[in-house]
Amino acid sequence: MTMLIQVNTLEHKYPIVEIFHSIQGEGYHAGTPSIFIRFGGCNLRCPWCDTDFDIWNDLTLGEIVNIISKFDCEKIIFTGGEPALQDLETLSNCLKPLGYYLSIETNGTINIPPGIIDWICVSPKDQEYADIKIRQKTGDELKIVYLGQSLEMYDKLRGGFDYHLLQPCYDENKDVEWNGNNFKSTVEVVKNNPGWNLSLQTHKWMGVG
Repeated sequence: MTMLIQVNTLEHKYPIVEIFHSIQGEGYHAGTPSIFIRFGGCNLRCPWCDTDFDIWNDLTLGEIVNIISKFDCEKIIFTGGEPALQDLETLSNCLKPLGYYLSIETNGTINIPPGIIDWICVSPKDQEYADIKIRQKTGDELKIVYLGQSLEMYDKLRGGFDYHLLQPCYDENKDVEWNGNNFKSTVEVVKNNPGWNLSLQTHKWMGVG
């Protein structure tokens, strides 16, 4: 029976955009080698998103394990799209016994079952979608994409997280001047608001995935 359950679990399918081994380029763990599992599908459509999450291949959990086992790395980041749309509990039950450290980057609109993820990074998009509700109000890292919004909108949310980061929005649809000015504004806001630290998407500058 145990073997049957294990086989059935490994046949569980996930929408995978890509799986790759690279360096975490942003946030608290910037510079850390990690395996990225990028899932297809998202419940939001942020105009600055640089991921084509509507195109994916359905891979079984067994196929996913086979791919990640080829990398000499124990840190996995679930990203997307919106990874919390997926069956994370089945993933965790399979991967954690294999020794993997599991992180997630989520927009916070979906509750994550407690105890299955080692590091939770919530990056809320309520600066773009005023009507959405942030349901994942606890975690390790709160990472805000800055577009000029007031930080007061995160006062109630901050208490649920250990680390608070402000990251300037880089919008490929905007010109160099707009992005440059937003970077400068973000730096000034961080300087004038103790408790917030700056996060930059260094992987884009380095040209890595």
